[in-house]
Amino acid sequence: MSDQPSLRQAALDYHEFPKPGKLEIRATKPMANGRDLARAYSPGVAEACLEIKDDPANASRFTARGNLVGVVSNGSAVLGLGNIGALASKPVMEGKAVLFKKFASIDCFDIEVNETDPEKLADIVCALEPTFGAINLEDIKAPDCFIVEKLCRERMNIPVFHDDQHGTAIVVGAAVKNALHVAGKAFEDIKIVSTGGGAAGIACLNMLLKMGVKRENVWLCDIHGLVFEGREVDMNPAKAAFAQASDKRTLDDVIDDADLFLGLSGPGVLKPEHVAKMAKRPIIFALANPTPEILPDLCREVAPDAIIATGRSDFPNQVNNVLCFPFIFRGALDVGATTINDEMELACIDGIAALARATTSAEAAAAYQGEQLTFGADYLIPKPFDPRLVGVVSSAVARAAMETGVATRPIEDLEAYKVKLDGSVFKSALLMRPVFEAARAKTRRIVFAEGEDERVLRAAQAMIEETTETPILIGRPEVIEARIERAGLNLELGKNFELVNPENDPRYRDYWETYHELMCRRGVSPDIARAVMRTNTTAIGAVMVHRDEADSLICGTFGEFRWHLNYVTQVLGREGHNPVGALSMMILEDGPLFIADTQVHLHPEPDKIVEIAVGAARHVRRFGIEPRIAFCSQSQFGNQGDGSGWRMREAVRLLDAQGHDFCYEGEMNVDTALDPQLRARQFPANRMEGAANVLVFAHADAASGVRNILKMKGGGLEVGPILMGMGNRAHIVSPSITARGLLNMSAVAGTPVTHYG
Repeated sequence: MSDQPSLRQAALDYHEFPKPGKLEIRATKPMANGRDLARAYSPGVAEACLEIKDDPANASRFTARGNLVGVVSNGSAVLGLGNIGALASKPVMEGKAVLFKKFASIDCFDIEVNETDPEKLADIVCALEPTFGAINLEDIKAPDCFIVEKLCRERMNIPVFHDDQHGTAIVVGAAVKNALHVAGKAFEDIKIVSTGGGAAGIACLNMLLKMGVKRENVWLCDIHGLVFEGREVDMNPAKAAFAQASDKRTLDDVIDDADLFLGLSGPGVLKPEHVAKMAKRPIIFALANPTPEILPDLCREVAPDAIIATGRSDFPNQVNNVLCFPFIFRGALDVGATTINDEMELACIDGIAALARATTSAEAAAAYQGEQLTFGADYLIPKPFDPRLVGVVSSAVARAAMETGVATRPIEDLEAYKVKLDGSVFKSALLMRPVFEAARAKTRRIVFAEGEDERVLRAAQAMIEETTETPILIGRPEVIEARIERAGLNLELGKNFELVNPENDPRYRDYWETYHELMCRRGVSPDIARAVMRTNTTAIGAVMVHRDEADSLICGTFGEFRWHLNYVTQVLGREGHNPVGALSMMILEDGPLFIADTQVHLHPEPDKIVEIAVGAARHVRRFGIEPRIAFCSQSQFGNQGDGSGWRMREAVRLLDAQGHDFCYEGEMNVDTALDPQLRARQFPANRMEGAANVLVFAHADAASGVRNILKMKGGGLEVGPILMGMGNRAHIVSPSITARGLLNMSAVAGTPVTHYG
């Protein structure tokens, strides 16, 4: 308990600083001058109004309504806090809005209403329909919540979703589906005992009935005991639907041989002696917050093989509504659904459950370091920070909406829609798509020098799932196998990846002799060659590429770039291959920006700058982007005679003489390169239209500095560095690269050289 005061203060500070609350409103269009004002407001705004008047569906074209959810509550049943009132519930509703934005890019207004009469509250919500594309009802007590939702669904032509009911039911449904899979049981055979007759508990039971549970096998208890036929105390129609014709009256009476305990009630309700009476391999969902119906440790004392879920993040299998509501709303909004029906909810369940059974994403593993994320008794549902949720779940929901006829804006290409959704969380997805498609044209063998690194292992797993490439890992087999098992990956030596063991490989003699042959006139003796081929995995990988045992090498997850470059150049810098420069694609909010040369030439001369520019243009086109190259300098169109200015001017002159088909201009300042209006004022006769998308610098320090600033302070995601000039035979990444970054580089390396010259 000693941590509680500090945790409380940390939470309060989080809400108060640097500015109060968790939300703000930002404009999505420029508002910089009178012209912008005239379009955004009077008189231009009238045009949008008239379009919507003529066709209400145009509201989704000209306003934010199609991506706007209202989170509505009266604060009468705030989770763990009870009836605290509308105003006190506002931090919770703001938090809900933040989760919508974070996980599904959905905008939200939180609306707290001082109204306890359910019919009047429904009237208020229905009156808000012109504002929102969907309504999320939140923290309204039972049975009022049933009334409010029923009335709103009947009267509104947009999705209305009480998350405490249906969101909980969906996540519970996914977790139960996978728990039964682990336990080897079936929905139609299990006996369920549930405690808690509130909105969430009733909704969960109704969902389980839809999934195949038999009504007669469900025993519902509340604070007064068993819900039985003829009971009059604290009853309502929702509870009465689960009344049993029985003379049993208590939880202790009905728990015998139960396969599943579902608790949405209060702390300590389920005792160890109750667990002992349950069926073999019991499934126990103790979801009361903050203290569950039974703590997992107490449960396992009497049932070591129990499959347990709670509502807490400090135990495995946290049943958290955030796995559902952002993604079901995302799919519903994108097809203009008029409601969220059973089929959409079941599609959501199937998507969540299937994702847990798949290999864990590298991003989720990074967010939950130290946790075992392998499907099984302790991993029944995916983690909220698994970025694949939006693509998998939302596209499944959208499909179900279209198939059941509730979509007013059907999506023609669901696969393209899923790719777009993935692109909203994997910032590189859309830009990398042409590179991945080119890489699939031919199976290539990619060797990773640092094969023991978990990021490399996860990238290899993703390669197998998403490309036709074959990963080759350099490393000790016992280390690699242990880390594969720990990470829960589906990598099998000899089946879907190859291995080179530097400590004991039958090709060792061939490799050191090859390296010695290449380096014997550069002071490398046979003994040195033997030592290098035992210890230097970058050199081993380069030799494999030289011997055509691999098509490309990826190295650099640790160590210094130029150290790796030395060995890459020694072995592969032949047959016309020579490192020209390192190109990084920085993916920013407004699109990609390429930076060169960040690594290879510290102080390039004009001829080298020309090579860098030509190489950059060629590689930028691999991403389906037409290059606009700016030669960046402190000098601006000849206003300084020394420093980098003359080298850039000479490079432009050399390019002019060669005659190239890409756009370039310089020398200029970075702001001039990125601001066409500023450039037009400085030099009206310049030949570049629009903002530059490639910045070439005359110093590696400058290029690397800009790259790192964009990455650390500008939120830029790097693809690269791409080693230009080596015929795609090697790439040297940076130690900060992620598993997703390595996957991207494997696609770059996996593109046959004929695709880009």
